[in-house]
Amino acid sequence: MAFAGVLKDADITAALAACQGADSFDYKSFFAKVGLSGKTPDEIKKAFSIIDQDNSGFIEEDELKLFLQNFSAGARALTDKETKTFLAAGDTDGDGKIGIDEFAALVKA
Repeated sequence: MAFAGVLKDADITAALAACQGADSFDYKSFFAKVGLSGKTPDEIKKAFSIIDQDNSGFIEEDELKLFLQNFSAGARALTDKETKTFLAAGDTDGDGKIGIDEFAALVKA
């Protein structure tokens, strides 16, 4: 698992179970349940690099859609509504993507 050593398997399982249904994903409760909101800046940066699949330095909309699959390969994709809400919450400079500083702020929100 990509998050081995950063997050606990039990926390990942619980966080994914809480948002199995379509349109049930809430980034604030997910980050809290998975344990990411309590991590150090370096650990948050490591999580960002895992989610940034193309290593562009940003998390784009297509990467956000598959956000949950970073935690478990069998997890569902986010709905278009969830993806757009998540992007809008994190994209504070309006460039259509989430940078590391925006991601860190989103995790700590």
